[in-house]
Amino acid sequence: MLETIKNQLKKFPLDQSYYSSKDSAVAAAVLLLLHGDPEDPQIVLTQRAMHLNNHAGEVAFPGGMWDATDKNLLHTALRETHEEIGVPPHLIEPIAMLPVASPKSRSLNVTPFVGIANGPLELKSEPSEIAAIFDVPVSVFTDINRYQYFEIKNASGALKFPCLLFKGYKIWGFTLKVLVDMLNVTLNAGIELEYPSDARIEDLRKRG
Repeated sequence: MLETIKNQLKKFPLDQSYYSSKDSAVAAAVLLLLHGDPEDPQIVLTQRAMHLNNHAGEVAFPGGMWDATDKNLLHTALRETHEEIGVPPHLIEPIAMLPVASPKSRSLNVTPFVGIANGPLELKSEPSEIAAIFDVPVSVFTDINRYQYFEIKNASGALKFPCLLFKGYKIWGFTLKVLVDMLNVTLNAGIELEYPSDARIEDLRKRG
């Protein structure tokens, strides 16, 4: 499975020079890190600390905002991964740069990178940013029966979003979409999820 993912991700080559200074205030990068059994690799995910201003308590990839000391956005992803979960860059083989995307709730351009860990990982969370680190096998995401929907409500109405529950963690939003899109492209996973339109999300936000 890992070899198939790696081969298919050649469609998304690394572009280490990618960075536009005019976008620096809203540029971020995350790392989709694969490791373990090549027949069913694990994906490293985090739960963000509860005291954070943005997306507190939510499941996310390791990663964060571009910093002026970063050479490029790949550097951002690797630096933040080291800071948040203790994996140094030399243990990671970057293999792909996925399309830039934006979380629905923020004006932020996020570049997801995919990397493969070289050898066993000793994960250690940075408590100021990360509440927990956990692994999810790829086979969990390719099982279409595991997906379900939940509602986000306010005084103006409700919207349904897809999610996947795993060991008490709810994986949804930007993180889930990046994962599903990657698996559909690389493994022909056939995962079809329904999302509310951008217009519906914006309308509910304005009225909420």
